[in-house]
Amino acid sequence: MHFESPIKRRHSRQIMVGNVPVGGGAPISVQSMTNTETCDVDATVAQIRAIADAGADIVRVSIPSMDAAEAFKKIRAEVSIPLVADIHFDYKIALKVAEYGVDCLRINPGNIGNKDRVRAVVDCARDKNIPIRIGVNAGSLEKDLQKKYGEPTPDALVESAFRQIQYFDELDFHEYKLSLKASDIFMTVEAYRKIASQIDNPLHLGITEAGGLRSGTVKSSIGLGLLLMDGIGDTIRVSLAADPVQEIKVGWDMLRSLKLRNRGINFIACPSCSRQNFDVIKTMNELEERLEDITIPMDVAVIGCVVNGPGEAKEADIGLAGGSPNNLIYQDGKPSSKTKNATLVDDLEEMIRKKAVLKEREIANIIVKN
Repeated sequence: MHFESPIKRRHSRQIMVGNVPVGGGAPISVQSMTNTETCDVDATVAQIRAIADAGADIVRVSIPSMDAAEAFKKIRAEVSIPLVADIHFDYKIALKVAEYGVDCLRINPGNIGNKDRVRAVVDCARDKNIPIRIGVNAGSLEKDLQKKYGEPTPDALVESAFRQIQYFDELDFHEYKLSLKASDIFMTVEAYRKIASQIDNPLHLGITEAGGLRSGTVKSSIGLGLLLMDGIGDTIRVSLAADPVQEIKVGWDMLRSLKLRNRGINFIACPSCSRQNFDVIKTMNELEERLEDITIPMDVAVIGCVVNGPGEAKEADIGLAGGSPNNLIYQDGKPSSKTKNATLVDDLEEMIRKKAVLKEREIANIIVKN
């Protein structure tokens, strides 16, 4: 079923994070953050490359010290993906990594310091054509806002954001994106909805400190899903206490599900039941593991019986419908071949890879013609 996404995205101005456009109708970018010790250059470079290979558009790196800033210089020289420097407390670190080719500076209004320090960062960013992310976080609001509101609230997040926005306006600096994150879904969603209607700057979405792989995926999917369906969001980060590569996979799954971006295989698979003619769960686990390297968008249906199998298979690029004595493989909506349980994973993989090559050629030809 090839329906277009009904989502109408919020209009926002565009900034450039390295060579990646953010906002202004550009595709919603997917990013993650390293969790290695930044001063361990080899480990950090390896993780950045793994995150990039998983499909990241942008990677954020924590720079907690001047030693980490010096390590960043070496890291920057080893990778090509746009890098965001995560800066807290010491504005001088931001000034240092700006010299070393950072693509975006993330500062936290709750701890970056007074206006003079913010101005120094803004002046440097302007001189070097570097955008800034204003990163408001419920866990590190300014002390006076904590006192005023008693606890983090959506209005507290928005007020914190507007303090920086107003000061940036005074400095005539507009190359920034904004985030208002909390670990609570309702607080985060309301804060983003409030500010989305008041500014036109791009918004970076995330549920901060969402949890482990399973619980964090669920929380992030609900919170970000609500906002993305509202048309809000220009770049996303799924915050998981897990391998950052998993954050990228979950982010792409979200965008693919909402038909906002497409990369790799969209699997349609039944949960299986006693009607299945092959082990659906085992088959899916094997296919997902084997086919992670495919980036061409494809729909692949894996259905264990004849109840919904033929119908789903006909709508996919490649489809498998369980049957007895043999299972039926569909290609482009038509029956193509039969396969036995013992060889069905190998048969499907071979057919999917051939289809991916054909699709890649088709896309290349379209690009050449245009």
